[in-house]
Amino acid sequence: MAEGEANQVPDGKGWVKSRKRVVWRDFGRISGCLGSNFAQADCENRHGLRGSTQRVPRRLAQSDKIVAGLSALTHPAVKTDSKIGSVIRVSLGNFLEMYDFMVFGYYAASIGRAFFPRQSEYASLMLSLMTFGTGYLMRPLGAIVLGAYIDHHGRRKGLLLTLALMAVGTLSIGCLPGYQTLGLFAPLLVVLGRLIQGLSAGVEIGGVSVYLAEIAPAGRKGFYVSWQSASQQVAVVFAALLGLILAGGLSIDQMNAWGWRVPLLVGSMLIPFLLLLRRSLVETDDFLARKHRPSTREIWRSLAANWRLVILGMMLTTTTTVTFYLITAYMPTLGSSVLHLSTRDSMTVTLCVGLSNFCLLPLAGALSDRIGRRLLLTVFSLCALVTAYPALYWLASGPSFARLLTVALWFSVIFGSYNGAMVVFLTEIMPAHVRASGFSLAYSLATGIFGGFTPAVSTYLIHVTNNRAMPGVWLGLAGAMGLAATGLLARRRVA
Repeated sequence: MAEGEANQVPDGKGWVKSRKRVVWRDFGRISGCLGSNFAQADCENRHGLRGSTQRVPRRLAQSDKIVAGLSALTHPAVKTDSKIGSVIRVSLGNFLEMYDFMVFGYYAASIGRAFFPRQSEYASLMLSLMTFGTGYLMRPLGAIVLGAYIDHHGRRKGLLLTLALMAVGTLSIGCLPGYQTLGLFAPLLVVLGRLIQGLSAGVEIGGVSVYLAEIAPAGRKGFYVSWQSASQQVAVVFAALLGLILAGGLSIDQMNAWGWRVPLLVGSMLIPFLLLLRRSLVETDDFLARKHRPSTREIWRSLAANWRLVILGMMLTTTTTVTFYLITAYMPTLGSSVLHLSTRDSMTVTLCVGLSNFCLLPLAGALSDRIGRRLLLTVFSLCALVTAYPALYWLASGPSFARLLTVALWFSVIFGSYNGAMVVFLTEIMPAHVRASGFSLAYSLATGIFGGFTPAVSTYLIHVTNNRAMPGVWLGLAGAMGLAATGLLARRRVA
């Protein structure tokens, strides 16, 4: 190339003589795109800049750095420190969603006494647990409606909406007068509050998981996405700690009268702060780079066309949801109401389970990045199938704090190792244009049909069989479903 051509730069339409003109022209074009929230790839295509840097001589490298630096400054999601900040902000919101949702399960007995007729202790508890389960029936609807919203309008807007809905549901339960004041309106309004919570939770986990998968660096998706589940364990630990404090400071009568409301109101107080954190989230580059944003009808049609994949995703998720709700939502009830251990012992076990899950989930996610998802899914779904009933039979034969802790921690190993690989795998097998809605629908069906009713099913199985180990059969069934789904999805290509 001649010396005079060294300063010529291709502009996609012809040759421009002046390097300064090219730099400032492209600077202005890209600035305009970034100010309008265009993705960098869309900007390069729009102005014919894609690939031009590959033909620029070395002496123009400084000009390239100006454009690259501008892109980095205005796209904080592509920077490592900003990605870490995004993980923290989105996970904190997920923590609160799960905390509010789980508190109802922790204090099911007290809520049953407050809002339902006291014909018998068993009837009140069952009505309360069934109300707990009704929130999960709304999850599939939330996945379809709000999932389509997220896939069309963006991850950030959807995550703000879910947090706001959860706030409404939580406040409605925490501030509602009891059955003695409102009569039959009390249980009806409690159910309504749970339905609103379920609508929000139906897409929260899917929205957060997809967001983390889309901002994760190559080869680290498992580790990044695992923080969605890890943040839920912080909620478990926080709720258990608060339960221990309340159990130590309040009498049983005080807990039944008003103490159970304290955790719900504490969670509600954190919502404005977490809404501010979520408002600072940036949209993912994967979503911004899409040239076509499918409409709600297109998303629903695509979900219907991929119904087999949704069913397999539901089966895959069942092992996770049943294990999780058994060792968190139902464990306090199992320890105190069934095994007749103290509330302090039950809450201590739940606290240890939350800490164990929190440590195991990121480790399993990172391990799945190295050895693959399917191996972990196969091994630990098999463990759930084979060991669940024997472990609970051993516990029921001689109830004690040590045995309850041992069994709970073993189930924690199964949950953490399986879920660390499962959640990211579910984001990978879903088509990109319906990733949030497809993930959320599969997860919500598993939770609504199996996981959410685990406390109620476990209580019923023990009641009709008089066998306190029967929840192990329910968990074994869930393990079998996860194992079958893993085998059927073995040859499917992942994103």
